[in-house]
Amino acid sequence: MRERVDAMLDPGSFHEVGAIAGKASYGPDGTLVEFTPPTASWVAAWWTAGRWWWWGTTSPSAAAAPTPPSRRSPSWRSGWRPTSDLPIIRIIEGSGGGGSVKTIETTGRANLPGGIGGQAMYHLTGDNLSRVPVVGLGLGSVAGLGAARLAATHFSVMTKETSAMFVAGPPVVNALGNNLSKAELGGWEIQCKAGAVDHAVDSEEEAFAAARRFLSYLPGHVWGLPKRLPSEDDPNRTEESWLSVIPRNIRQPYRMRPIIEGVMDRGSVFEMGRYFGRSVITCLARLNGLPVAVLAGDPMFYAGSWTADACAKVVRFVDLAETFHLPVVYLMDCPGFMIGLEAEQRATIRWGVRAMAAVNQSTVPWCTVIVRNAFGVAGVVHQPASRFSVRHAWPSARWGSLPLEGGIEAAYRADLDAAEDRSATLEAIETRLQPLRSPLRTAEAFWVEEIIDPRQTRRLLCDFAGLAERVLEPGMRAHGMRP
Repeated sequence: MRERVDAMLDPGSFHEVGAIAGKASYGPDGTLVEFTPPTASWVAAWWTAGRWWWWGTTSPSAAAAPTPPSRRSPSWRSGWRPTSDLPIIRIIEGSGGGGSVKTIETTGRANLPGGIGGQAMYHLTGDNLSRVPVVGLGLGSVAGLGAARLAATHFSVMTKETSAMFVAGPPVVNALGNNLSKAELGGWEIQCKAGAVDHAVDSEEEAFAAARRFLSYLPGHVWGLPKRLPSEDDPNRTEESWLSVIPRNIRQPYRMRPIIEGVMDRGSVFEMGRYFGRSVITCLARLNGLPVAVLAGDPMFYAGSWTADACAKVVRFVDLAETFHLPVVYLMDCPGFMIGLEAEQRATIRWGVRAMAAVNQSTVPWCTVIVRNAFGVAGVVHQPASRFSVRHAWPSARWGSLPLEGGIEAAYRADLDAAEDRSATLEAIETRLQPLRSPLRTAEAFWVEEIIDPRQTRRLLCDFAGLAERVLEPGMRAHGMRP
């Protein structure tokens, strides 16, 4: 495990904590007879790479009976952090030190989960999420308490070929009548699609690089602010392609990611949770060097409708932005919440109002660019309620309680049912209403602040970032990050 730590750290910066802690046995004369080093489960350390970082790891042998030092190490690490305000990185492989059935024989008693003092570790694990960045790297099979530690993070990564995560592994699950391999039960495709893990990479080196990059966008703790870096990308840069990127055919999807890459600083976009809640894109990026949280609709999936999973993704991402004082940029294309039987079975509206609450409870600066659709209750969630935020719309924007397509049938049902020629009447109503839905009509009433030339989007977003930076306030938030 120490080799993994060395592979990620700056040369000469590694300082291990409790390096000589372990389980020792002594002879009658007090002479040391046997010593089991802490490699049995935990390695705790810190290092500096321009600023301080805090580190904790667990090894595969943690699944075996833990030694006394290993039982204290995770709690010591989690408890020490609030007094030091250091980000936490966990390299996790194994069960995380919770023991196994074998511990009944080795200790002579059964372990009651939690127990006196045991809840303190869980409290500190959750409390850490509201105070410092926490990253989890699952580099092998991770089960039980180890899986909980990987999930209780702001950003988690698995290696595709070597890692798996589950509440209980194949031996336990297959005893219930299944026949699943590690990958089939908890491989990266399972966990990333479910949203339990944020990212998957091909190698451990890529996992370390992803951890470093994620942390580069955040302050070291909530009492600091995101750090602006020098940027060579012109804030006034424009691209002619933005004028035609949105198809005139409203039923035709388009790719949102090239738009995000275009308006943000070149090379600064870092996407999180790509395989979960796919109708919503969540990224960290920079505008003229300042870190921002980017939320965007993806019309390639469910036309951008918010599913239950998408709503859960929004809640977690907005919590992240609020906790670490990241201004939010929302490139909106959302035709509403997902509808249909499956949407009702997934309690989409419940998750939807949770997303609405997260957005409305946020206090960070917020800028919305309505790229195309903004309809229904989900359309309401495009900015925080009852406080000022910056809002722009492209000429391609469309909004309303419902789209005209389908909405006319609902609103004018009596007229259509009474018509001699239903199709002709429907066409006449649509022709009458179509000019009224122009975004220019809404802008005339100042219901939307501005219809902008898409080529000016980057300049306006960089202006927003400059204004936002002035009002960012450090400190803990009333609504801390939830796992």
